[in-house]
Amino acid sequence: MLELVSHVERPLSRSHNFSDLHFPAFRASALRFVRKTLVYCTVDDSLPTVTVIIAARPDMAEVRAVAAARQLDYPQHKLEIMLARGKQPSLQRNAALRAAAGEIIYFLDDDSMALPGNLRRAVAQFTSADVKMVGGPSLCPPDAPGLEQAFALTMGAWLAFFSSCARYRKVGTPRATSEKELILCNLLARREAVLELGGFNEKLYPNEENALMDELQKRGGKLFYDPELIVYRRPRPTLKAFLRMLMNYGRGRAEQVRLHPTIRSAPNFAPPLFCLYLLLLPILPLICFWPLAAYGAAVLIQALAVTPLKKLLWFPAIAGLICACHICYGLGFWWGCLTKPKSPPAAVSAEVRLEKLQTFAT
Repeated sequence: MLELVSHVERPLSRSHNFSDLHFPAFRASALRFVRKTLVYCTVDDSLPTVTVIIAARPDMAEVRAVAAARQLDYPQHKLEIMLARGKQPSLQRNAALRAAAGEIIYFLDDDSMALPGNLRRAVAQFTSADVKMVGGPSLCPPDAPGLEQAFALTMGAWLAFFSSCARYRKVGTPRATSEKELILCNLLARREAVLELGGFNEKLYPNEENALMDELQKRGGKLFYDPELIVYRRPRPTLKAFLRMLMNYGRGRAEQVRLHPTIRSAPNFAPPLFCLYLLLLPILPLICFWPLAAYGAAVLIQALAVTPLKKLLWFPAIAGLICACHICYGLGFWWGCLTKPKSPPAAVSAEVRLEKLQTFAT
């Protein structure tokens, strides 16, 4: 039941003693309140407008990211929330990007649970005109099932994902970075900077954001990583889904290299070359087995380093998952060398539907 509370000013009765009001103290307190209010309003007025863009499937009834977006601590008259439904995320985000009115775009996946303070924290970095994108890690919720937590620990291991492990755990301090440490499910960008490059390459999925970041850096733009700019997001729920994800990551990187070659992608050739090494190992001299022994020792040390003391029984599984990361990513990379990246068909483009859940308040 809605309860209405009315605040009505009442005239002072003759019994009031004006000397009890302590006017000097009251005036000082009132002035402090006014100053704080003016400062707060001034800060809010100086903040840029933000559009939150959430990509979701057409049939998804409950989009968890929407609830989190509505809880963001940001002036409501400067916050727009848009849901882009469809079957090709690059296409959906581009459509929403063109329709958005915000100066800054906050890209979230449908299951990204953003912290309330993320926007105020991130927009502070955009005071520098050179900064074009700001992002942070996607962390596994502490109440996720054990298998998903094991996946998260694996992705946060340096040996598994190299510098990209910063996408899945908090690493270091806020700093300038490259596309290796940023992830699209928790990424803010200047709208005009992205539109100048034509948005995301719709032939790519995944890795559409990585190609875009590379192009921004080629033009002198800066990328920024903040380990405290967090979203919570659950990893894949099954081993099969996790391995398929790794294959797709490898395929996406290979297609990105073919369409947008850059020296920054050089480290990503390590997993496919490792797969080639394993394939040739039976016909190589015995001395060539020594690198494999060194690799196995490194995997065991890394797995032990990332496994929590209370969950040491996970150690063998995490060691196996680290190896799976390299092999599945490498196989996916070779797969991506054979595929032909192409734009989504017209039927998929026609299915994109935009829903404005919140517009800038007046």
